[in-house]
Amino acid sequence: MRRLLRRILLKPVLRLSARYSSAPNKERVFAALSKLLDCLRKGSFKKGLVLPFSRDAGKFIIFSDQHKGTRNGADDFTVCEPAYLAALEHYNREGYHYIALGDCEELWENSWLAVSKAQAATFEKERLFQDRGAFTKIFGNHDLLWDNDPLAPVYLKAAFGTAVPIYEGVLLRTETANGPLEIFCTHGHQGDEVSDGNWFSKFFVARIWAPFQSWLQINPNTPAYDTTLKTLHNTLMYEWSAQQPGLLLITGHTHQPVFESLTHIERLYRQLLYARADNDPSVPAIEAEIRKRQFEYSHLSEDYLKLKPTYFNSGCCCFSDGEITGIEIEGGQLRLVKWRREGSGVMRDVLEESPLEELHRCIAP
Repeated sequence: MRRLLRRILLKPVLRLSARYSSAPNKERVFAALSKLLDCLRKGSFKKGLVLPFSRDAGKFIIFSDQHKGTRNGADDFTVCEPAYLAALEHYNREGYHYIALGDCEELWENSWLAVSKAQAATFEKERLFQDRGAFTKIFGNHDLLWDNDPLAPVYLKAAFGTAVPIYEGVLLRTETANGPLEIFCTHGHQGDEVSDGNWFSKFFVARIWAPFQSWLQINPNTPAYDTTLKTLHNTLMYEWSAQQPGLLLITGHTHQPVFESLTHIERLYRQLLYARADNDPSVPAIEAEIRKRQFEYSHLSEDYLKLKPTYFNSGCCCFSDGEITGIEIEGGQLRLVKWRREGSGVMRDVLEESPLEELHRCIAP
């Protein structure tokens, strides 16, 4: 019966998904981000928090898109769990504040009860941050249930042992020589007509539409998997952030790390230009890395040398090779980091790094 229904409904489901979820509208995206930012600045605590921090003493780690499932064949997080647990142990030991930036649990494909049982070890590590008052949990589109299920507080209290507020965003505030600097963190699905619409549309996608697609085994393209949508998402996030004075934007959603508004391949091309101009011996290594990474990116911005460093993306914690990426803020630096398995251990690599002072200088009006 399911095979028959899938054959009959495949095309209509894909058309509907493409119409409402896979083509974000610029005006809608801009309006949604601006509205959320305005709510945070006005102190709407139901929407999110404002967290002031000392530029040199503040410590934050931002991970998104774990998509924690039930350890079955469709659970993309399983292979990344060792790196994730090792990273959380490190950041908790070092006193970081953990911002979980959405799509942490895969609740489109799984029930909360099944996920909570399968992911007890990860919730135990996350709970250590909550116990210190250093945990901020943001909802995304795949864990939209946290925003619209009246039982969500009960579920989370059972997993964490205490009440865990759920927010749409968080605004980090600090000071540099250029004045106040804000870092706006949210999942990045804002403007999606279904996942970011009215109450009924959110309820419908989380409790009816997504389970229906899962039962039919239909996986429509989303920004996480479709390269065209990644490019569109990055473009819209950058264009909006570039218009906001004194503000940096950090999102997830696409599973594609972005640093200073550039994807990894764009930063490699920029490094190559500078290396060639300086006759640097690293040119062959950079060229080799570009050849290695080209298949991961279908788009190269023509303006990659002119973009303002206003947009960042934490990547994800469900890469197929077991690696995870995230954004660190520590010691006055903003970093893109990767955690990977090496032998029987787990290693941390700093992929990119910039001082908050310098970033603020570059975006100051």
